[in-house]
This record gives sequence, C-alpha cells and structure tokens, in this order.
Amino acid sequence: MSEAGQAPAATPKLKLLFKMSLVVGLLLLLNFGGSLVVEQINFQLWPEHEHLMITVVWLAIAVYVLWMAMPFVPGIELGLALMVMFGSKGVVLVYLCTLLSLSLSFAMGRLIPLKAFARFLGWLHLRKARDLVLKLEPLNPEKKLDFLLGTAPSRVVPYLLKHRYFMIAIILNLPGNALIGGGGGIGLVAGMSRLYPFPKYLLLVGLAITPLPLLFLAGRLPG
Repeated sequence: MSEAGQAPAATPKLKLLFKMSLVVGLLLLLNFGGSLVVEQINFQLWPEHEHLMITVVWLAIAVYVLWMAMPFVPGIELGLALMVMFGSKGVVLVYLCTLLSLSLSFAMGRLIPLKAFARFLGWLHLRKARDLVLKLEPLNPEKKLDFLLGTAPSRVVPYLLKHRYFMIAIILNLPGNALIGGGGGIGLVAGMSRLYPFPKYLLLVGLAITPLPLLFLAGRLPG
C-alpha cells in the first residue's frame, strides 16, 4: 500500500528531474560548442592560406553573428579571437557584428509569444513563474513595469527594475556571463520582457559593448 502510494508521488519528481536535465544538457552543449568554435577559429593565417582569406573572414563573421545571438554561448571569447585574428582593423568589424547579433537576439525575443514561454515554464513545473508571465502577457510595457514593481517580494527587485538599463550594461561586461545567458540570452530576455524600446536598447548596447574594443585597441597601439 505504501509502495503504491509512493509511486505516483515519485513520478512527477522524476519527470521534473528528466526535463531539467534536458535543459541543462542543452545549455552545456551550446556552451561547449561555442568554446569549440573559438578554438577552431583562433588560428594563425600563414601566407600559404592567403587564397582562403576571404572565405575564412566571411565564414568567421557569419558564425560569430549567429553564435553571439544565441543564449548561453561564450560570444565574447569568440569576438576576442576574431579581433586577435584580424588585428586592430577588425575591431570595428567585430563591434558592428556584436551590435547586429544583440539586435537579432532582441528581435527573436520580441517574436516569442509570452503564452508560449508560459507553456514552457509550465512544462518545467515552474507554475508560479508561468502564472506571472500569463498575468503580464496582456499588459502594455508601462503596466507591466507597474505590476512588477507592485508585486516584487523584496526591495532588490524594484531597484533592478528601475535601473534595468544600467543592469544590462553591467551584465554584458561581466566576465563569464555566458553562464547566466551571455549576450544572446540578455538580448532575448530584454526583447521578451517588452520593457525596452528598441531604439533605447540599441543605444544602450552600442555604448555597453565599447569598453572591450577600446581596451583591445589601447593594448595594441604603441605606447
């Protein structure tokens, strides 16, 4: 009798563990794939490879733009590899590609229906998060922000919401941010939230991603 009673209770927990394992495994696979791409693309172009230069450049750009737009991928590392490979002349190119990638991830977030995201949260048995998303779905951006500020369980969350632009700038420049979504994940969430008008988001990202290229240039320029 007790064994029969324990079986139904154990089944949902096993299902939840299996689903979470799938999601974590996918994220680890994306992270590993990004690291592998960095290793493969970060090589020296010797003179005998000059006939492949144009092909390698365009392939590297395409891979970087797509990879950087994906969540949980170490895009910054790939950008550094490209800057090392192309030198100072490639810094502007990498900057523009990064801006394009983060714009693509933002656009993808805008295209994802919140109801679909709520179903995904429900699939993961995150019912409170699912219910919150469903409550936010019909609201406009201003009402979304008011609702979140009014229902936040601590003082930290309202502070983060009020300074949400500043927080994105910090997270984008945080070392190892691939573990919390990376640039692609940040752009995706920003787009899904509908709390960031695209022009302001684009201006914010354009400013936020400038420190790394500037530091790279400063390191390469003769003192």
